[in-house]
Parts: sequence; C-alpha cells; structure tokens
Amino acid sequence: MSSDIPGQAGPFADEAHTAPAPPPPPGPIAYHPPRPARAGWLLPVLVLLAFGGGIGATLWGLPKLEGWWNRDKGSEQAAIDNGSQALLDGRVSNRVPAAATLPPDVNPLSVAALEARLAAVSTRLDGISVQANAAGADAARAEGLLIAFATRRALDRGAPLGYLEGELRLRFGDSQPRAVATIINAAHAPVTIADLQAELEEVAPALLGKSGGKTDWWAATRRELANLIIIRKADAPSPVPQQVIARTRLMISSERVNSALREIERLPDHEKADSWIQMARKYNEARRALDVIEAAAILEPRSVPSSARAGSMQVAPPPPVNPDEEESGASLTPEPAPTPAPAAR
Repeated sequence: MSSDIPGQAGPFADEAHTAPAPPPPPGPIAYHPPRPARAGWLLPVLVLLAFGGGIGATLWGLPKLEGWWNRDKGSEQAAIDNGSQALLDGRVSNRVPAAATLPPDVNPLSVAALEARLAAVSTRLDGISVQANAAGADAARAEGLLIAFATRRALDRGAPLGYLEGELRLRFGDSQPRAVATIINAAHAPVTIADLQAELEEVAPALLGKSGGKTDWWAATRRELANLIIIRKADAPSPVPQQVIARTRLMISSERVNSALREIERLPDHEKADSWIQMARKYNEARRALDVIEAAAILEPRSVPSSARAGSMQVAPPPPVNPDEEESGASLTPEPAPTPAPAAR
C-alpha cells in the first residue's frame, strides 16, 4: 500500500505535486459613470409635428376669428349709429336700455363705449344749441337795428316808410305798440329839419313884432319897455327875441330840436309860433319813438318766423330820384348793352 504522507513516493505523488493553484481572491470592481444617452430621432419629429399643428390651427381658426371680430365690431357700430340718430331725433334719453334688452351678440364693453359716446354727443349737442341760440339772438338784434336805422333815415328825409311799416309792426308791434304807432303816424305827415327851418322863418317876424299887419300900440310899447332893462345871470343866455331866434336857428341846424323848442317857449309871445311848436313836438316824439325801437332791438332781440315774414312781404319802393337829375333827364336805370353783330363766315 502506498502511503499518502507527503514526501513519500507513491502513484499519486505526481498528481499531488501538479494540482493547479487556487484562484486569487477577487479585487475591487472599477466604477465607470454611465455615458449620456444620445438624442434620438423622436424629439425632432415631435417638434415638427407640433409646429405643423400650430400652423394648421392658425389657418383654420383665423377666418373664424376675423368673422367673429367683424361681427362684433359691426354690431357695436350699428348700435352706436342707431343710438346717435335716436338721440338727435329726441327720442331717447342719455341712458341706454338695460343689458337684458340688448341683442345677445352685443358685447357689454361695447355698451359702455356707447354710453360714453352718447354722453359726448349730448354734450356737443348742448354746446351747439347754446351757440345756435346766441347766433340767432345776434342775428335778430342786427336785423332789428337795421330796420330802426332805415326807419330813421326815411323820417329824416321825409320819405314814406313803405315795406318798413310792415317790418315795424311785425317785429316791434307786440313789445312796443305805442312807439310803432307814433312812428307810423309821423311818417304819414313827416316833419324834417328843413320844414322846421322854413316854419321858423315864417313865424320869426311875428315873434319879433315886425309883422306886416296892424299891431296894437300898447303891446308894442310894452315890448319895448320890457327890453330896456333885462336882469339875468352873467352865464345865462340873453332873453332878447332876436338872440333867441338866432340861437334857435343854430340849434335846428345841429338837430337839437328839443333845445330849440325850449328857447321858443320862453318867449313871451310864443303862442304866435304855435304852428312851429306843434311841428317841433311832433318831430321830437317821432325821434323818441325811434330811440325806444332801437333800445328794444338791442335789449330784446326777437326773431321773426319765416311764415309770418312771408305773409307780410312787400315790394321795396324804388330809390328816390334827385330833382336836379330828374330835370336833366338823367335816369338811374342802366342802358342795355348793344347786341353784338354775328360774325361773318
């Protein structure tokens, strides 16, 4: 028997010496970080699909969006136009109807904009109304003054009123009836400055005691004795009849008829100039009536309706002709232009 003791020879001695050595113990495993994953083809495809979808949605929704916007804008504009027209006609107030009565396609924001525009239109209409009333008053004032000035010129010239009589009745007949009646009566028998001067020259001899008829010697003696001694203030005008008549002539020339009338009425024999005194009073009354008419035209302008004016329209009289021109054969009508001869062919 062979022995299994090491160092001894046996059949298993070579096998014991040739057995493989045991493997070494495993060492520590090395750590390798994971590599970043490469971008695949899926992400670009998704981006392209999203971009194409956005373009398609835009192309599909843009027409509908424009149609909705135009419909909303058209409804708002129509509501604004209708509200403005109704406000101009005076059929609506400054407030719009309640939101429940509005069409369903009207935006509440457009209602607020409509209210703001209606308020602005109302304010502008109020301003225009005030300006129109002021312009109408100015026009009525100007027309009244023109009529009063034309009437004064007619009375100064002693010409008939003509169409001015109807204008006076129409414009001032209700507010100043007495002044209108005085002016019309004075125009039927007008008194001018020239008439007063001529009448004064006729009554002057009687006022001076130089009339051609027989004069009471006692009256003449008393007049002479009264003129011998005159007591007056230094700044007072002389009461001598000659001086009074001279001052009266100057006053009439400067159209101070009222002062001239007071001068004549101070004379002791002023009853001999009764005809001149009546003419002067009539002249003064007509001018006072004209002053009243002018004041009424300025302070109380009154516009005349077109219907009332159409019913009282009269044809204006022709302009007066100067006697010198009438005697010389001059005419205010222009001569017709000669007809040109036809051109020879």
